[in-house]
Amino acid sequence: MSPATLEELVAAVRAHPRVLPVGAGTKARLAAAGPGVTPVSTRALRGIVEYEPDEFTFTAWAGTPLTELAAVLAERGQYLPFDPPLAAAGATLGGTVAAGLSGPGRWRFGGVRDFILGARFVDGEGRVLRVGGKVVKNAAGFDLPKFFVGSAGCCGVLAELTFKVFPRPAATRTLRLTARDAADQVRLLRACAGGRWELDALEASVDEPAVFVRLAAGETALGPLVAELLGRFPGCELAPAEAAERWTAVTGFTWAYAGGALAKVLLTSGVVPAFVAWVRAQEGARAWIGAGGNVGYLSLPLGIAPAVSPWPGVLLRGSGPRWLGPRRPAAVMKAVKRALDPSGRFPELED
Repeated sequence: MSPATLEELVAAVRAHPRVLPVGAGTKARLAAAGPGVTPVSTRALRGIVEYEPDEFTFTAWAGTPLTELAAVLAERGQYLPFDPPLAAAGATLGGTVAAGLSGPGRWRFGGVRDFILGARFVDGEGRVLRVGGKVVKNAAGFDLPKFFVGSAGCCGVLAELTFKVFPRPAATRTLRLTARDAADQVRLLRACAGGRWELDALEASVDEPAVFVRLAAGETALGPLVAELLGRFPGCELAPAEAAERWTAVTGFTWAYAGGALAKVLLTSGVVPAFVAWVRAQEGARAWIGAGGNVGYLSLPLGIAPAVSPWPGVLLRGSGPRWLGPRRPAAVMKAVKRALDPSGRFPELED
């Protein structure tokens, strides 16, 4: 089902005993409906409802493609700094919130949960509720919109979302710092993270011993920063075209197998060597390390399921259990779920 209005969305939820909210399906495992569950897509609920460039906020329907939002924001020199992934693949605003995915910009500015201000959604009783607000300084009430980040549709169907945005930086530069091995990558990640440079992004490769640093500021400020970093760490600056290709690969997961499994694993920088060893023990595996070593991504060829992870992880694409490693369900999340969906119309987060 693909309702095109809020009224149709309410009717679709009320018409079925079990419902799974889905977006564009770019995180297919999270959009996989079990037996007896009706998928309800928000893709037809699209468009910007309100945009206040001077207030650095916008409100849009949940099915709005990220590419459309980016184009409108770019006209006013603004953007979503957390680099929402899979935009080119068709990812929607609501799907990004429900999956809880953030890109390289999360390192400096925070993730999707740090930018969501408000939401309008349909709960398990078929009621339209609004939580949060439409202004940055609204601090009244419980910050319920953040519970929808990573909720995978377990609490309701997102219909409309309000976000804050930032000015786009005047220029960016990308460095490739050379490491000897995974342990040396950890040393570089920690040294860069603890420095004074306010890096825009800090990522690492598993296929090659390298750490990638993105700087963003005025052009005159970037030259001395680049010189200082390359004077301290071995490496080189990437040409603009190569840098653009690198960050496109990171945010679009073009380095991953197109039809295979894709999983997100929560890490700390200290376990990066163990993560690299775990990846290399799996046949044909590819991987990437993001957010200064705090998240890892694993991709496997079609038909191969990831091994059980020693760390918390979630399967975004491919077949297999949704959760790859240890989990500690939060009691507060269960309480919110019961309040918004007392009849269990939406799947549990563990489903």
